[in-house]
Amino acid sequence: MPSAKTHSALSRQWELLQHLPKRAPGITVSELLSRLVSAGYSISRRSVERDLRDLSVVFPLQCNNGGTPFGWYWKPGVSVELQGITLAEAVSLTLVEDAIRPLLPGSMLSVLEPRFEHARQKLKGLEDGNPTARWPDKVASVRPDFNLHAPQILAETLEALQHAVISEQQVHCHYYSAHTNKISELTLNPLAIVQRGLITYLIATAAPYTDVRQFAVHRFREVTVLDTQCQGVASFELHTYLASDALQFGNPEKILFKAWVSEHQARLIRETPLSADMVLQALPDGFQIQATVSNTWQLHWWILSLGASLVVHEPAALRQQVGDTLRLAAAAYGSESSSKSSD
Repeated sequence: MPSAKTHSALSRQWELLQHLPKRAPGITVSELLSRLVSAGYSISRRSVERDLRDLSVVFPLQCNNGGTPFGWYWKPGVSVELQGITLAEAVSLTLVEDAIRPLLPGSMLSVLEPRFEHARQKLKGLEDGNPTARWPDKVASVRPDFNLHAPQILAETLEALQHAVISEQQVHCHYYSAHTNKISELTLNPLAIVQRGLITYLIATAAPYTDVRQFAVHRFREVTVLDTQCQGVASFELHTYLASDALQFGNPEKILFKAWVSEHQARLIRETPLSADMVLQALPDGFQIQATVSNTWQLHWWILSLGASLVVHEPAALRQQVGDTLRLAAAAYGSESSSKSSD
């Protein structure tokens, strides 16, 4: 097995070859040095020059020595296909691997699996001598919500739905609705798959209706891909759909939201505004907030999560709904003889 030093040198030289252009005037030693240093390799100009001389003995490299500055490139007419990945690609693949797994069909993942493994092995071999290779150990993405566990999804269910989306075919299924606690038999027109936090959703219409709905993939009990063509694909645009706040759930109508917020909460909201037109106005006991937002379940959950730090003023219907919810919660906590007690 090669030593870590040898492994690092080979990786550096392979990366150097990747940066060489296919025609004159080529790339200068200074530019190559800059790119290698940016990739995390600790190397001098003299080492780059030595690598180029050594590699030119094995590979069809050419130096533009007819003028200054000298440039290195592949000899004309030579076709060289370098297999593998650069260090930057290895880091990127390692960071995105977990995120893209739920979104890709098995056929696409099978093509990427060798790349993922190659990326892991490349970083493992370089981690002792190259700080860039240790980047995945120094960054992370965490969810801002309560740390719940992701639901279990049957692999065959996800693969069937992915196949239906990519082939634009209808599916026949049995789907469990948590709201009604019932299983329904449906024929769906799959339009897209969206990952929202821990939950993977199928975006679809339920024949014969045309309203677009979200179906949690883990709630499918049976899925059969049909031979019939999916309806509504041509008129559906995923990015427009997401921009409408549809994945915030509820009816995403726009409302003018007004509320009182505490001084502490106002400082936090100022850092992460509710909308582009948000206004905070100082009051003797806090702040008044005004913003145009979508009237979704997500807005309601956010308001309730702030407790006494926020009091809705307008719209009146939203104020009434939040107030009713809080009064019911207070009553449940305030009753000593409540059936919800732990006694």
